[in-house]
Amino acid sequence: MPRPSGFTHVRRADGTVEITHRGRAAGTLRGGRAEKFLAEAATGDAQLVMARWTGAYRHGTERTARDHPRNRGGRR
Repeated sequence: MPRPSGFTHVRRADGTVEITHRGRAAGTLRGGRAEKFLAEAATGDAQLVMARWTGAYRHGTERTARDHPRNRGGRR
C-alpha cells in the first residue's frame, strides 16, 4: 500500500485546523479535536495522521473486494 501524500494543514487564529489534500478541502477540525489532531501530527507521520483523520486512506482490501462475485457486476 503506498504511503499517503499531498496533505497539508493550517491552524487558524481561532484554533480551527483546516486539512487539505492536493489543494482541495478535506476536513475542518475545531476545539478539542483540533488540539488532539495537532498533538498526534507532531509526534507521528503527519501525512498518515491527516489521511486517517480525514478518512482519505485505503484499508488494503480494495483488490479483494473488487474480485468478489457480488462486486463484479453483470449476471451473478
